[in-house]
This record gives sequence, structure tokens and C-alpha cells, in this order.
Amino acid sequence: MVAGARRVVVKIGSSSLTTASGGLDADRVDALVDVLAKYDDREIVLVSSGAIAAGLAPLGLTRRPGDLARQQAAASVGQGLLLARYTASFARYGRRVGQVLLTTHDTSRRAHYRNAFRTLEQLLAMGAVPVVNENDTVATDEIRFGDNDRLAALVAHLVRADLLVLLSDVAGLYDGDPRRPGTRLIPEVTGPAELEGVELGSAGRAGVGTGGMVTKVEAARIATGGGIPVVLTSAVHAADALVGAETGTWFHATGRRSAGRLLWLEHASSPRGSVALDAGAVRAIAERGGSLLPAGITAVDGEFSAGDPIELRDETGRAFARGLVNFDAREIPLLIGRSTRELARELGPDYEREVVHRDDLVLLAP
Repeated sequence: MVAGARRVVVKIGSSSLTTASGGLDADRVDALVDVLAKYDDREIVLVSSGAIAAGLAPLGLTRRPGDLARQQAAASVGQGLLLARYTASFARYGRRVGQVLLTTHDTSRRAHYRNAFRTLEQLLAMGAVPVVNENDTVATDEIRFGDNDRLAALVAHLVRADLLVLLSDVAGLYDGDPRRPGTRLIPEVTGPAELEGVELGSAGRAGVGTGGMVTKVEAARIATGGGIPVVLTSAVHAADALVGAETGTWFHATGRRSAGRLLWLEHASSPRGSVALDAGAVRAIAERGGSLLPAGITAVDGEFSAGDPIELRDETGRAFARGLVNFDAREIPLLIGRSTRELARELGPDYEREVVHRDDLVLLAP
């Protein structure tokens, strides 16, 4: 299956590209590019961490800062260094690279999602290697992906990849801390149930990344749930992963491909508010795949604008769905409990529509 994968998303972590004290390791970057650049029959999308880590040493920082402002400053310095290194390294093979910086705000809305898709598609069509990263220099806590493992899984859906390869500083998924004697590499995962009781570690040992095994397993769940298999292995075994040799951990696809934009909505959007629904509206949405109509709303909370993601809550307050709302928060109280026909007659034809259309709505896992 790996050998037949035409479009592959490869994610590389900060600890695999930089030194522990910060700063890019040119030899590591070149080693990765040596593997990726030789495939003329494949389209590679590279999701690369390392911008913040690359900016640490030039700014005199010894570790990744905890506050967002200094992280953004480091990313501002490091992003240029990272792209310059990739540009020079791929140029050895006559390959071009294109930088794509994303935030959840850029990709959770329909028009922005289409724009991101078109940009990546065009870069691939022109033979360039897209180098994707979170736009750390401008992202706030409210619009951050949080880690590039999750970003990579979502990008894999966005570009309709055949395979996601997660490269780390560990050899794969273990049944415990790999530094402890007796732990075992898990070579294959066919479904989430197999991970029950598995101890997942925290951030990388180098202290320059944000991810850990938790984020990698979550990324694998997002990708495989939408029909994309995942290989998790160490960066030094990247070549083995891309030819299908036995390495690391193989996560089998568990679901079918679905609308990528809804995956962004589920996993990458930050709800700006919520609406509470009566039992009938909950059933219509959860069981019959219906849209949210004004008649089923009982309350509204938060400040949001038309087009923002919001949560849909049942009578117990549980968020069971998320969707893109068609009205501002200040308009919703005028609509509560009323039919669209009544609203159109009183307020005009613009109000004869769904509050959240079913095409812009995703059910959340219980």
C-alpha cells in the first residue's frame, strides 16, 4: 500500500531538525531532503516544525519560551531560516519549495478552506514541494492548531493524501516509556481499541517541540478515521517508511474518506459560542441528519458572527455537534422557537433559512 501511495504528507518534528539548544542542524535537514527529493513519481507535502526552535539560538534563548509573545518572536526569526535551509537543500536536486503558513482561522471557513486547497494543489501541479507550518508569528491561543501532528493529519485530508508519515525522534509507538527496560514496540494498530491501556509519553526529550506520543496518536486517529493510513517512525528511518519496509508503527485506515472541510470544522475550529436545543431538534440532527432550524433553539451563548463555528448543545448542556452559523449572535434571540415561514413573513426572505445547514455541520464523538 505504501509503494502505491502517489500523494504523501510527511511531518517532521522540531527535535529531528534542530539541536537541543536551538538552531537548525543542516545535516539533518539535508538527510531528510535526500530521502524526499528522489521521488519523481510522487507528490510530497512536507509539514515541518522547527521555526520556533530555529529562532531560539539567534535570539539568545536556551529553551522554548512558555509565553506566546516570545514564541512568536522566535518563529518570526526562525521561519525564514527554516525555509532558506529547505530551499537550498532541495535546490541540490533542482526542486523548488513553496511556503504555506496556516492557522485554524484560515482553514475552518468554507472560502478559506478552498483557498488553502487550491494553493497546495497548484504548488504540487507545478512540481514544487509545499512546506507547511502553523503560522506561529500571528496565531493566538484561540486560532492555533496546537501542534503540527494534528496539522499534518488535517493537511493530509485537505490534499486527499494516500499516506501520512509522522517522523519523530522515537522509533514508533511503544506500550510504555521506551527508555524503560521491557517495553515493546507496537508494530501495527488496526483500531483505537488496541490502544486502551497504552502509556503515552509527553513532549520530546529535546524540549524544543510541543508534541509527544499523545499528539501523534491523536493525529493518527484523525487521519485513519478518514481513510488515510499512517506510518509513525523515527526520522532516520524515513527512507524505509516511504518504500514500505518494516519500520515503526503502521496505523490502518479505519474509516472512509469524508468531506475534508468537516474534519477541519471538527478538529481545528474554535467555537465562538453555542446554542442550546430542545430534544426534538437534537434528534433531527443527530439521528436524521437534519439542519438546525430556529424552532429548535432554546438559548444562545457567546458573541459570534455569521460564518463562525459554534457548538450545538443538548438539554443536558453536552456539545454533540459543531457547525458554521448563518446568523450573528445578536440575531438569534429574535429567531428562537419560531418557524422559518413565520420569520420570512415578519423579517424578510433572508430569514427563511437554516441557522446551521447540515452541509456545514459535524457530529462530535460522544
